[in-house]
Amino acid sequence: MSTRDIVFVALFAALTAALGLFPPVTLPVVGVPITAQSMGAMLAGAIAGATRGGAALALFVLLVCAGLPLMAGGRGGLGIVMGPGGGFVLMWPVAAFVIGFLYERSLKTLTVWKEALILVLGGIVLTYAVGIPWIAVVARVDLAKAAIGSAWFLPGDAAKVVLVVLIARAVRRAYPTLQPR
Repeated sequence: MSTRDIVFVALFAALTAALGLFPPVTLPVVGVPITAQSMGAMLAGAIAGATRGGAALALFVLLVCAGLPLMAGGRGGLGIVMGPGGGFVLMWPVAAFVIGFLYERSLKTLTVWKEALILVLGGIVLTYAVGIPWIAVVARVDLAKAAIGSAWFLPGDAAKVVLVVLIARAVRRAYPTLQPR
């Protein structure tokens, strides 16, 4: 990894931590807080790319597991990934990698709608595919109840997709960060 790559990894890990400064709103049904931090995975993939974005979120998750209070509400430690929201958090590095990979593959043909689709697939569908069953197992609720409880996240996630498309397009226009595959 070059110095530039290391800077991108550190920057997006720090950005994800900074997004934790927004206060979390915990849902009573599933016990998982709504935070702005899932946007960090989307931004990392869309701007830094697959390898750097995935590494940034892997670093972030590693630091949280080590006990640093980087999660919304000043939380940290293994309890985060072992709790009901752990499936979502553990999928952030994968989501950032997948988003970055899809961005890099379609960089020359990106439209606003294609970007939104990439972010929905990588940042929402992929994380929910693991996060919802994780909630069901950890919280000992049936899968349907976990899915219904998680539906409360969707409006916020849709807003995050719109914000990330706007931010990523502006950043790439001012400072091209990705290279096509």
